[in-house]
Amino acid sequence: VLAGYPQDSEDNEYVLVNNKCQCVTVTSKFVPSKENPDEEILERNIRILVPLKARENISDPLSPLRTTFVYRMTELCKKCDPVEIELGGEIYQAQQSTSCNEHETCYTYNRDKCYTTTFPFYYHGELKEVPAALTPTSCYAD
Repeated sequence: VLAGYPQDSEDNEYVLVNNKCQCVTVTSKFVPSKENPDEEILERNIRILVPLKARENISDPLSPLRTTFVYRMTELCKKCDPVEIELGGEIYQAQQSTSCNEHETCYTYNRDKCYTTTFPFYYHGELKEVPAALTPTSCYAD
């Protein structure tokens, strides 16, 4: 993870990665070196929240509980949102990562995405599969 900072930074901590899907935040800041207090070193902090009772398939409340959590810095730091760049006087869309088409494993709900499931509903002697939103605020407009 590379980052650039303004020269007049005080005791600020900068967020390099905030992956809500895998509950990981990576921050960095410059701190005085223990060996040489006149020198500053870059300190990185990785904060991982492991959600309790996370399911193997978060869209299926009946799937087994997840017992394995895998974190790869290359996946956490990839930037898949397209950016516009100018080449030879023309504007092009580009991505900063090459592995953006792979499905991202989420350990909890990303509140910006809509997750749905179906559940059995017994009504008037008939069993129906009814769709349900697991994150209603993301699935329905105000």
